[in-house]
Amino acid sequence: MVVEFGEEIDLHTNRKVTALHAAVSALELASITDLVPTFRSLAIHYDPDIVPFAELEIELRAILPDLSSHSFSGRDWSIPACYDLDLSPDLQAVADSCSLSIEQVIRCHSGATYHVYMVGFLPGYPYLGDLAAEIALPRKITPSLRIPARSIAIAERMTAVYPIESPGGWHVIGRTPMRLFDETATPPALLAPGDRVRFSPVTRHEYDRLSKNDSGVDDAQPNKNPAT
Repeated sequence: MVVEFGEEIDLHTNRKVTALHAAVSALELASITDLVPTFRSLAIHYDPDIVPFAELEIELRAILPDLSSHSFSGRDWSIPACYDLDLSPDLQAVADSCSLSIEQVIRCHSGATYHVYMVGFLPGYPYLGDLAAEIALPRKITPSLRIPARSIAIAERMTAVYPIESPGGWHVIGRTPMRLFDETATPPALLAPGDRVRFSPVTRHEYDRLSKNDSGVDDAQPNKNPAT
């Protein structure tokens, strides 16, 4: 079953998705086996031997009138980001394409608070928006065959972190020592839809120090204070 909230990708629509996700999760229905939130919809996997489609639909429709896009509050994260050119193969090209200096690109990228719209493509891969228009670029015409794990990249009005090495068509402008996906953890993905993220610039020396820690940070916990 898929519940759709609109055709556009925007924060208001996505907040409805995360609110419904939280509301359905709270019901703890034995018939529901998985919930998959996306930019504008929630896919509900269920066992038809336990509940028929029509009965589940009635139960879910009863939730919708009282659903508030502000009824779900995600967590706030500060992700260390190193913009050293050795770790940022596309940073100079992004600066040139946007007619900005490297320092201006870094300020644009690290100066915003990003909303986790959804997690997908790769395990633990967060789609974060909205990227400043000043540094918004289309995906690469020719994708890179190997993007290192934990690379920070941008495309269109989104930014993301590659949790594992992968091909990809986004522009890599940095790297984080933070581990965003751990298959042994519960849940395995660090970020979840509805969370808020800020990138905190660190030096190459600090990046190397944090990289020696298995999690990639001194304390991989959400910020106690909301990001602003």
